[in-house]
Amino acid sequence: MAMVEAMPALTISVFDEGDLAVESKKVETSDSSSPPKPLLIVTPTIQGTYPVILFLHGFLIHNTSYTLLLQHISSHGYIVVAPQLYVTMFSTGTEEVKLAAAVANWLSTGLQTVLPNDNVRPNLLKIALAGHSRGGKAAFALALGHAETFVRFSALLGIDPVAGISIYCQTQPKILTYVPRSFNLDIPVSVIGTGLGDEQKNCMMPACAPDGVNHDEFFAECKPPCCYFLAKDYGHMDMLDDAVAALSSCLCKSGKGSKDPMRKCVGGLVVAFLNAYLGGDFDALKAIVGDPAIAPIELDPVIFIEA
Repeated sequence: MAMVEAMPALTISVFDEGDLAVESKKVETSDSSSPPKPLLIVTPTIQGTYPVILFLHGFLIHNTSYTLLLQHISSHGYIVVAPQLYVTMFSTGTEEVKLAAAVANWLSTGLQTVLPNDNVRPNLLKIALAGHSRGGKAAFALALGHAETFVRFSALLGIDPVAGISIYCQTQPKILTYVPRSFNLDIPVSVIGTGLGDEQKNCMMPACAPDGVNHDEFFAECKPPCCYFLAKDYGHMDMLDDAVAALSSCLCKSGKGSKDPMRKCVGGLVVAFLNAYLGGDFDALKAIVGDPAIAPIELDPVIFIEA
């Protein structure tokens, strides 16, 4: 294993909006040819063939609550498919993973039919799997084979993933083993954590991303190549759209001030990682690792372990 060499800062930053105009579109489930769950699709509108990101929402969070984050990512040349997997607290983690698998399997036959025009095409040989909070855990579970898919995922991202309320109470399916580098994955992985996620909002509320089942343990169990970024001064919900982030601040510890820098940072980290492993362009990723201060918020620590 080797650490990546430092690189100079970028002239054009992944933390800024990309050059591509994007469109956000809701796709409902209405017949047998429709997706198995309602979708939010965020896609470039300009002619081209783009990698696909299957993005899984957090616990009881609506997929549209990530619109600004997903638009940022899409503007750099990605088609984002964000299903609404469930809307009640009674859905189990196992059901969530199976539903995510069903959406993944639908992509090959259905995604092209819901894109803006025939000139915008998905590259189904480059599909990334991503998720936030419990959705981050579901993304790992799907990549680890806890539901059957015929999709080959090319990369995996966990945005403040959470596997339960404690090491003694993981949600199903249980995937954390507490054995370093134990995840049986052969794809690159990036984990983005929050510094305030493991802090309680008050004595009446548990932490939203508790120690032992959060980003730190997920990264510890990843094999190289893997990346880790900790948004030191921000909380578990601070990458959501403003209204939802403000509402969730009564449940989860939140960073001070505007959440726009956090969204830009998370979006930029996703783009840098996927540009590297789906596009072969490591410049942005190496620049961030070499000088984390180019990010719009403090990242500490930043770790990148090559294979």
